[in-house]
Amino acid sequence: MNFPFYIARRYLFSKKSTNAINVISAISMMGVAVATMALVVTLSVFNGFHDLVATFFTAFDPQLKVTPVEGKTVSADHPALQAMRRLPQVDVATETLEDNALAIFEDHQAMVTVKGVEDNFAELTHITEILYGDGDFGLEAANLQYGIPGIRLAVALGTGARWSDYLKVYAPQREGQLDMSNPEGGFVEDSLLSPGVVFNVRQAKYDKGYLLTSLNFARNLFSQQGNLSALELRLKAGSNLEAVKKEMKALGKGEFRVEDRYEQQADTFRIMKIEKFIAYIFLSFILVVACFNIIGSLSMLIIDKKDDVVTLRNMGASDRQITRIFLFEGRMISALGAIVGIVLGLLLCWLQQTFGLIKLGSSSGTFVVEAYPVSVHPTDILLVFVTVLAVGFVAVWYPVRHFARRLILD
Repeated sequence: MNFPFYIARRYLFSKKSTNAINVISAISMMGVAVATMALVVTLSVFNGFHDLVATFFTAFDPQLKVTPVEGKTVSADHPALQAMRRLPQVDVATETLEDNALAIFEDHQAMVTVKGVEDNFAELTHITEILYGDGDFGLEAANLQYGIPGIRLAVALGTGARWSDYLKVYAPQREGQLDMSNPEGGFVEDSLLSPGVVFNVRQAKYDKGYLLTSLNFARNLFSQQGNLSALELRLKAGSNLEAVKKEMKALGKGEFRVEDRYEQQADTFRIMKIEKFIAYIFLSFILVVACFNIIGSLSMLIIDKKDDVVTLRNMGASDRQITRIFLFEGRMISALGAIVGIVLGLLLCWLQQTFGLIKLGSSSGTFVVEAYPVSVHPTDILLVFVTVLAVGFVAVWYPVRHFARRLILD
């Protein structure tokens, strides 16, 4: 058995001559445990929000999105796009075209992103699951064109879920020069009817700024006949997403970006990761402060065991072994604090997941979820455990060596 570890374990669990040392050691361990618990809970809450936001995006965003690297649009007949559509793993492929326009309804107006899609868009995404109103998903019938606004855009324009008049949409002319004597001639004007529904993604980017319509309407409005801004794809069940994405990138030969749902919303998820990292750094500093309590308990223990050190040296223990005894003592306090803190953190996460103890607000229905979402990731638990051990080991290394050396020299 490792001699320093054996002695350190006896010191940790045995009664000291001064009872205050036991109390201070317990307080030190609980300080580490509380900081560890805070790390586990905080990181799990950030994971919960991350997973929650991801579920909202999947209702509108495609599984894979192919866009040109240069320019906003590309020909729908591009050989690389046709090759991607013919891949055996592709189940649904939809051409889309989106650009900015001005929407006017009666005396209300708003800048919008008009997104034109094909009829199979409902098969590509879960758009029908987030529609509200007494109509259904339909974007064109014969010569009639329909538009589905986001719920917040409908409020801003005053249309509601169904409007009886025409919703007028304006886009700049892409050819020719603007005649300042006739500014209206510099815009393409078209109008949309209401299918009786609005969509609610619960993300301001979509709900406040997007107007969903047919691909033909968008192409006419933006003078982009035969072009698309993105090819959106859904794969067959069981397909390897990463392998298909890699194959599509090879087919694109650097001319196209191929993005999954997380990459399509890279800015949002990057901000969430940065926030999570900053929280981890701040809580790690709190953990460092908690580990300084260990130094106090170890210094008192070293003084308390001064006679034992003399006895151990007479029995043949080296100075290095005596120093390692107290190093092991500090490391065991850190390790026990880490284990207790992780267990308490996991318990709190389970209670929050099961009972929703901490609410987001007092009014029901104000938020998307009633209580703080929590998602425990094993990699985060491992990171917390390693962080606590590393901080604890580093925090006690120099002080223990210093105090032990002075004790040995005395």
